[in-house]
Amino acid sequence: MTIADRWLLPDGMDEVLPPQASRMEELRRTLLDLYYRWGYDQVMPPPVEFLDSLLTGTGTDLDLQTFKLTDQLTGRLMGVSADVTPQVARMDAHSMHHQGPARLCYCTNVLRAKADQHQGGRSPVQVGVELFGHAGLEADLEILRLALLSLKAAGAVELHLALGHIGIYRSLVQAAELEPDQERVLFEALELKSPGALAEQVEASVTDPALANMFRALGRLHGGPEVLDSAREAFAGAPAAVDEALAQLKALHRGVASEHPEVELYFDLAELRGYQYHTGMMFAAFVPGYGQALAKGGRYDDTGQAFGRARPATGFSMDLKLLATLVQSEPASDGIWAPAGGDGVAEAIAALRDGGHRVVQALPGQTTPPEAHRCSLRLVLVEGRWQTEAL
Repeated sequence: MTIADRWLLPDGMDEVLPPQASRMEELRRTLLDLYYRWGYDQVMPPPVEFLDSLLTGTGTDLDLQTFKLTDQLTGRLMGVSADVTPQVARMDAHSMHHQGPARLCYCTNVLRAKADQHQGGRSPVQVGVELFGHAGLEADLEILRLALLSLKAAGAVELHLALGHIGIYRSLVQAAELEPDQERVLFEALELKSPGALAEQVEASVTDPALANMFRALGRLHGGPEVLDSAREAFAGAPAAVDEALAQLKALHRGVASEHPEVELYFDLAELRGYQYHTGMMFAAFVPGYGQALAKGGRYDDTGQAFGRARPATGFSMDLKLLATLVQSEPASDGIWAPAGGDGVAEAIAALRDGGHRVVQALPGQTTPPEAHRCSLRLVLVEGRWQTEAL
């Protein structure tokens, strides 16, 4: 290995340097304080868990993203956390025993064996909230409101919110009584957003003419809020769960539009992201200039069933690293430059630091100027007293 190779990082792994690290920490505190004011309690999941626990429930889709290792104490397989959500679901179901709604938040590093196509790199700092124990629309609306407030607190402008509901597709599949292979190819055609492929698979798999028309319509139902009105017509005669899902989306639209009229809403009724664990509404938030969602989430009921306690659940997550890039600003030059030595200088420096000031003390022989250390003031001795003055 050459010297030039020693500093290389694995693909998708990155280091955070000043001033970005300070921006991330400031934003972390801002978001956690926001969640605290909304009644969310912070939790800190472990970095590794036994694999059979980590990949249970919402974690089943994470197998390929999870780094695996052997616990030398027990010989059992462990996994490094690639997504905090299933860990928090385990905490609610197994460790906390709340009888009513539980609001939990977190901010922690995760590690992924491959990049998440929806949220970028392999070493995100995942921040988010989860609300357990309430199946009503009010919980979903609270999560949406909090996601939008989080993005605005991070400096996001021109927000675009994409909404969907996995219950529509699930209900149509159940009504059509599709075999697993038929559902798989139909699912793939919808994911491709290909009208031709969808029509071909519907023709081959769906025998009921009314349901076949509904599946074909599903691939076309994406756009602004008017999509919901079109869906009412397209799904006339559909199972009651479809009508209920549309009513929920309509209510969420009213709730978001009334509080955040500046947010552009987009509906995609064939969005199947997270199909293995989402059970209701799903959303993703975007801003111009970013190729991936800044926030994504939705409802994932009954994830705690594998831990012995099924509970309704809804939430969202974000990558703090990505959020911190929304606002580009130079770090403040607010430091005080202090000399390397002098009678009483240590006491003066301590007093300033106790008062919340940033003090950089020169080291003997140091030649770099105060400005290089983001200092705009200097600590000087005037008539026997240490005081600050502008550089």
